[in-house]
Amino acid sequence: MSATFVGMPAFPEAARAALADPQLRHNLAHATDTIRRKRASVVAEIPEWEELRLVGAAVKDSALRSLDTHLVELEERLVANGAVVHWARDAAEACAIVAEVATRHSAEEVVKVKSMVTQEIGLNEALAAQGIAAWETDLAELIVQLGDDLPSHILVPAIHRNRAEIREIFRTKMAAAGRPAPDDLTDDPAALAGAAREHLREKFLRAKVAVSGANFAVAETGTLVVVESEGNGRMCLTLPDVLVSVVGIEKVLPTWESLDPMMRLLPRSSTGERMNPYTSTWSGVTPGDGPQEVHVVLLDNGRTNALADDVGRQALRCIRCSACLNVCPVYERTGGHAYGSVYPGPIGAILNPLLKGTGVDEQTDSLPYASSLCGACFEACPVRIDIPEVLVHLRTKVVDSHRGDRVLKPEAVAMKAAAFAFSDARRLALAERASGLAGRVIGRWGKTRLPGGRPAAGRIPGPGAAWTSARDMPAPPKESFRAWWKRTSGGRS
Repeated sequence: MSATFVGMPAFPEAARAALADPQLRHNLAHATDTIRRKRASVVAEIPEWEELRLVGAAVKDSALRSLDTHLVELEERLVANGAVVHWARDAAEACAIVAEVATRHSAEEVVKVKSMVTQEIGLNEALAAQGIAAWETDLAELIVQLGDDLPSHILVPAIHRNRAEIREIFRTKMAAAGRPAPDDLTDDPAALAGAAREHLREKFLRAKVAVSGANFAVAETGTLVVVESEGNGRMCLTLPDVLVSVVGIEKVLPTWESLDPMMRLLPRSSTGERMNPYTSTWSGVTPGDGPQEVHVVLLDNGRTNALADDVGRQALRCIRCSACLNVCPVYERTGGHAYGSVYPGPIGAILNPLLKGTGVDEQTDSLPYASSLCGACFEACPVRIDIPEVLVHLRTKVVDSHRGDRVLKPEAVAMKAAAFAFSDARRLALAERASGLAGRVIGRWGKTRLPGGRPAAGRIPGPGAAWTSARDMPAPPKESFRAWWKRTSGGRS
């Protein structure tokens, strides 16, 4: 079983460690650049791409506005088609439902389609506690699981690994989990994929129970949809006798027609392809074909809290394409582990605080600050989630959640000091004179200069040291506006 994100440090600390790893930065830069280029090429083929983004956003917003109605309709259609529908308020309830189904069928192992939501709820670890092994069948997820690692990307969970590292993982870890890797395994991508195929085939053929997520759930027809590139999902969805699908309630679309723009936006934004190699749909039980027992777990786990946030609810439009990660300068340099969640990058920086709430723990509260607010994520998002807007909104909520703290953070101390100075004209005048004195000293003796020759303060001591270690702060002006006005106007008001 893979490790978990529990106990991860706040983003600044985790990012500092990631920045010190040159191999990680090389792997990330190479991979994200490749994905960006592919995406840009296929998006450029669609002259109406911006109009398509608007349609995608409108479809998701419409679905979210009437989510209660669509969820009831989805349940009715699924039940009519022979599926069993469960409702889970949180991760514990969802994991208990899946474990009960597997235990009832005496399953000692399950095979899994790549699923962000089952990672979100910690399903693998919950099943392991019940003596049930959950095997990931997506190639990248398999790499992460065998390496006792953590996913670092929504689309490519092992993006932080190069092929030499993957060969070593397969060579040393694969035998303990099933069919071993060939003795002569090389780091050729085709050879690595072949070793994974042989390893997984045994698991597919003997599994009684499979677990999946869903990219979309169509209420009108009671249809769940999974899109993938390898065929492992198709194997999980058709071979086992029992299928359990865990689906976030925000994945619902109202009609089959509304699925069309999503299927045009998703592959181009995620894998840089015109269409997905495999698109699987299922609507319950079909006698004699595929799983004969189908369960669907509709999961909340904080989604209704996010839906209640007027600004933040747009994050629930997310179709998990990872386009925002691939263009983010912060993610490209730190990788996904620094975010401490299965949802990394810009979307993770807003989705995690929305689902968990602000003011709950330091790690979650640090995420809205894991951004330069450059806006590249919004430009890339196929459903037009204004991530910078939500980041600023969540920063406000983080600050508000700590207003009653007894021990003030340095930022809060600085703001209180500023308020003290600005609230009284005499105090402000004294502060301006002190600032002017500092400006004259720096201008005469300071060694740091900005472009054009303007003096800079350099690295300042105390709480400002971290900020100025990577920035040049201009020296204060030698003369304040008050002093200038008094000198040029003779003191007239």
